[in-house]
Parts: sequence; structure tokens; C-alpha cells
Amino acid sequence: MSENSLLSRLDGIESRFEEVSTLITDPDVIADMKRYVRLSKEYKELEKLIAETRRYKAALDTIDEARSILDAETDADLRDLAREELDRAQKSLPELEESIKLMLVPADPEDSKNAILEIRAGTGGDEAAIFAGDLFKMYTRYCESRGWSVAVTSASEGAAGGFKEVVMAVSGDGVYGILKYESGVHRVQRVPATETQGRVHTSAATVAVLPEAEPFDVEINEGEIKWDTFRSGGAGGQNVNKVESGVRLRYMWKNPNTGETDEILIECTETRDQPKNKERALSRLRTYIYDREHQKYIDDIASRRKTLVSTGDRSAKIRTYNYPQGRITDHRINYTIYNLQAFVDGDIQDVIDHLIVAENAEKLKEAEL
Repeated sequence: MSENSLLSRLDGIESRFEEVSTLITDPDVIADMKRYVRLSKEYKELEKLIAETRRYKAALDTIDEARSILDAETDADLRDLAREELDRAQKSLPELEESIKLMLVPADPEDSKNAILEIRAGTGGDEAAIFAGDLFKMYTRYCESRGWSVAVTSASEGAAGGFKEVVMAVSGDGVYGILKYESGVHRVQRVPATETQGRVHTSAATVAVLPEAEPFDVEINEGEIKWDTFRSGGAGGQNVNKVESGVRLRYMWKNPNTGETDEILIECTETRDQPKNKERALSRLRTYIYDREHQKYIDDIASRRKTLVSTGDRSAKIRTYNYPQGRITDHRINYTIYNLQAFVDGDIQDVIDHLIVAENAEKLKEAEL
């Protein structure tokens, strides 16, 4: 894209920024929480774009001024300074252009949300449950390294260790926009602890990453929720099996995409505090409904994309963990690395970075930037 065409794409950005800046201070807008949150997010995105645009225009101005000096000036020192400024500004242009192009591509509105991460054992019996436990540890360590908070909302342990299913809520800056790349089927190839003849087995676990819904993202008639309480199981604590702190909610929901009515059942035993468990069960209900109401949106993205980098397709095999070779392969971008132990210890950022680069290239191509 030429400088002129990029500048033409930036026309009107500053005026829109000023308009949004005024709107978010309007009492009528502040009273409409849904609109206020949407405009606040737009303001933050435009603020970054405006700052980068001003740096880009300043670099162009520097280039013009330096060339003018070189054309008109005879003083050797001034010409040397002009050449240095010209060289510095010209080197900064490609990086600034690339940054602005990515900002001009409409951001996924879900990216800034917190996330619900669900891990379920797949094929492979006890070994699949153990692998699901390994993935849980991997994501927990990764989230901690990023300063995100993690709370397990429900878990079903496997007979030989690990989890048949574990659900965790992850809170932090831009969580969903990063973790969304982990949705799909993860496959492991290794000799299980239960294997007596040293044979390599293949097992799998499914990871689903959902954007956590805000209270105003979905409409729920809380009067129609049926609540049950029960005693939490597990070790520790004097009120285990004595106080009914666990909660179970049932809710009949009509899917607007299909017209079908589903009964949603959610349990939460995360804390020994029943009100907190109710609050977290409600959060999971909102996320569950939000995810299904936005399935059409997700399907539309999938139909347009060829690489399927982050479509949310939970049936696609995305990654293989090969223990005999110490190898990790991400099948979406054909990327292989040989640091398996560090990876399962939570050092997964490198692969996510490559997935982000692949998706950004795809977005720029779609937007003809």
C-alpha cells in the first residue's frame, strides 16, 4: 500500500476520535451501559491508532524536511544531520505502516474479554485424563507467567489422576484474544505410566476457550432459574459434607439461531461460600449462552478463513505433543519445535506468537491492506 493510499484510509480517524471522546462523557451515553462499554473500547482502540498515525505523519514530515535541506543546503554539517534524520525516518516507516495496517483491520470484539477455559479428556481412557491434567498445569503456569488470575470453577478427577473434565475462569488483560488459539483437539504420543511393555500410545484431550460474557451481553430471566444446593465433596475443611455450599442451576433457554429450547445444567463447588458459587455459576451460564448465540458469528469467520488459525472449531486437531522425540507440532501453521518439557511447563508464548502472525497476515490479505 502506498503512503498516499494509507493516509487516505486514515482520513476521518481523528474526527471520529474526537466524536467518541465527547460521547463517552455524555450522561445519556453513560446511562446506557451497553453503549458506553462499546464506545469506551472504541476510544481505547482509536487512541492507539491516533498515536501511531501521528508518529507516521511526523516521520513523513521529517523525510520531506530532510530532502528539502539536502536540495537547498550547502553546509556540510547540516547536510550530514539531514542525511541522518532522513535515514532514521525512512527506516521507521515500514514498521509504522505495518502497525497502522493491523490497527485498521477491525479487531475481534471478543479479544479483550476474560475467558472460560474448558479441558476434557478424549480418546485414551486413563491416559487421556492424565494428559488433560498436564494441559491444566501447562495453562495454569502460562497464565501465572502473564499475571492473569485463574480460578477453577468445576472439576471431575480421573481414576488414575488428571481430569475427566476441568473448567477454569481466567481474568486479565486481553485474555481471550490470546488463549483463543488453544481451542481444539490436542493429541499426545507417549508411553503411559500404566503401559508395561513400553509401547507408545496416542491419546487426546479437547480444549475449548470461550469469551466470558458480561452481565449486559446476554439477557437472562433470573426468576426462571431453578437452584439446588448440595454438600461439596473432597478433602479438607470442617464444613465439607456438612454445609450445602455447592450449587446447581437449571435454566431453560431458547436458541435464537435454531429455535430449539435447551435445558442448561451448571454446577459450581469452587468455594465454601454458597453466594460466591451462585455468582460464578451465573457467570458460566452467561458465557454458555453468549457462546451459543455467537456461534453463527464464529461460523461466518470460519467460512471466510482458509488457515483456520483461530476459528473456535473445537473438533479440529490442532497440536501434537510427541514425548519420544521431545517435539511439539502445531498443525494449523505446520510449525514444529523441540522444547516439549519447557512447553508443557507453560512456555507456550512462542507458538502463540507464530499463530498471531499467521492470523494477522490472513486478516491483512482479506482487508486488501
